[in-house]
Formats: sequence, C-alpha cells, structure tokens
Amino acid sequence: MIRNTYSIKLQFFAGEKTEKATPKKRQKARSEGQVAKSQEIASSLILLAIFLLFLILGKTMGGTLYYIFQHSLSTYLAMDITEMTVKKVMIEMTYQSALIVGPILLLAAIVAYVANYIQVGFLFTLTPLAFKIDRLDPIKGSKKLFSLQSVVTLIKSLAKVGVVGTIAWFVLWSGKNELLTLATKSIGDIIAVMVKLTMELGFAIGLFMLIIAILDYIYQKFEFEKNLRMSKQDIKDEYKMSEGDPQIKGKIKQRQREMAMRRMMQEIPNADVVITNPTHFAVAIAYRPDERQAPIVIAKGQDFLALKIKEIAKQNDIITMENKPLARTLYASVEINQEIPEDLFQAVAEILAYVYKLKGKIR
Repeated sequence: MIRNTYSIKLQFFAGEKTEKATPKKRQKARSEGQVAKSQEIASSLILLAIFLLFLILGKTMGGTLYYIFQHSLSTYLAMDITEMTVKKVMIEMTYQSALIVGPILLLAAIVAYVANYIQVGFLFTLTPLAFKIDRLDPIKGSKKLFSLQSVVTLIKSLAKVGVVGTIAWFVLWSGKNELLTLATKSIGDIIAVMVKLTMELGFAIGLFMLIIAILDYIYQKFEFEKNLRMSKQDIKDEYKMSEGDPQIKGKIKQRQREMAMRRMMQEIPNADVVITNPTHFAVAIAYRPDERQAPIVIAKGQDFLALKIKEIAKQNDIITMENKPLARTLYASVEINQEIPEDLFQAVAEILAYVYKLKGKIR
C-alpha cells in the first residue's frame, strides 16, 4: 500500500509541468507561430509615430488639404462635366489625397513591422491560418471565454478606455479657457487651437498606451513561458525521440562491442607474438611489412580477456613472452589495428627478432 502511494506521488510530480522548455520545443512552437508578443506595442508605437509625422509634416499636409478644398470650390465647380474633365479631376484628387494618406500608411506599415521584429524577430509561417476542427469545439471555446487570458484581456480593455477617457478629460480641462473663447476667434485661430489640443491629446494617449503595452508584453512573456513549460516526463520523452531510447542504444552498443570482440579474437591466430604482464595484460602483435610500415596491435585484453588471448595463442602455437612494463604500456597507449609508436619500436623489434629466431630454430 505504501509502495503504491509512493509510486502515485512520483507519477504526479513527474507529470507536473515545472521545467523550462527545451530549445527543441521552443523551435517547434516558433515554427507554429506561437511566440510571446503584444499587439498593443505595435498599435501604441503607430499612434505615436503618426502624431510625430503630423508634428513634422503637418503644415505640408494642411497646405495640400487646403489646395484640394480651394481647387474644388474655385476650379472644379467651374468646369464643364465631360468625360475628360471628370477623368482629370479624379486623377488630380487621387494624387493630392495620396500625398496626405501615403506617408501615414507607409509609416504605419514600417512601424508595425519594426515593432513585431523587435519582439519576435523575423518569422513567417502559415500554420496559424490552417483550419483545425478543434476550434469549432464549443466546450473548448467556453473554456477560453472564462479563462485567465480572457479576464486579463477584459481588464486591459477597461484600462485602455479608462486611460483614454482620463487623459482626454485632463487635456481638454487644461485647454478649457481657449475652448470657451473659440466663438470670439477667427477660423485660423480656431484651427490652431484644435490642432494644438489634438496633438497634446495624441501624444499623451500614445505614451500611456505604450506603458500599458510594455506591461502587457511582460505578462504575455510570462504566460508564454508558463504554457511552454514541460514536465520531467516530457523532457525524457523528447530525449528518447531525438536521441533514441537509451535501452535500445545500450543494446546496440553492446552488440557492437560483441562483434568487435569476435573480430579481435578471430585475428589472434594471425599474430606473431603475444606480450603479457603475465596475468593481468596480454597484447597480440603482428608485423605485416607488405601492408604496414610498423608492427600493429591486433588484439589486447585485461584479466579474463588476457587469459582468453593467451589460451587462443597457445592453441595456435603463437609464442607468448612476458614483459610487464611493455605489456602495460602497449595496452594503455596503443589501440587495436594501430601501429606501434616510435618510442616503443626498439623494444617490440627486439621481441619480434627473438621470436623469428626462435621459430627458425624450431623449424
């Protein structure tokens, strides 16, 4: 009973999403269009940029607008209505309107791109536009309607309305003296007062909206990281998917070691001599002048494997020689199928010369 309760607790904590998302999951979420960003940053920066444009090019735009009204009342109304005159008026009106609207649209597009690039970098994906049947699920839709995200969106909308209303009230209240005397002013002065108050209102709203947007981005970042969290089991499953099951990999490595060991044992009968410790190490050496410039180690082993090498060498009439320091050095520094290093040439050459001489005596 206690063991079952303990295992249930382990499964619970293993399934709890407490770990940060791995780079692979972040990349997958990004490819699907799931990134941390706030739409409010783009809208607030666009608002500020447009009013800044009005501040810089306001007189030019006002002059163009004045030219349109003046021409409409003085020139266009006096023209005869023909196909040519209508076409001419439409072309000129479109051109003059583009001089006013064009810079605004171009600036809004550039600022929107820069605002999104600052938040998420360059990202182009059509995955969010793909049709998903689960979006039509009314149960999931109702859950989203009453979720924490919906509450935050509602609070954010109420905050924007409250901020805009409060700022508008303060700006208009600060200019109440000018507004109350508009009836006594000329048209030019009225336009100047209205432009002044509109610019103050636009910049004030834009700055406060930018503050709200920054706070919203911080929240969106926190919510994104929270939704992206993984459980310990998720990380293990991802590792298995990317790197392979450790048990399978272990079996593969074991099989590879067994095959390498089998090939090594098959090469021992081709050895010229086996150098031993005598009980702990055994190194089988072969010299093939037609293939290699130096003798090579074709098999080596320690303890039980060393006994096995000596046993195979005895069965195939291969001479075994005891040389403790040389056997230990060869085992530690030379890999299988690797040539003897230069500093061990002399010692190995003397043993091979003795072996060849001994074999000559036996023959």
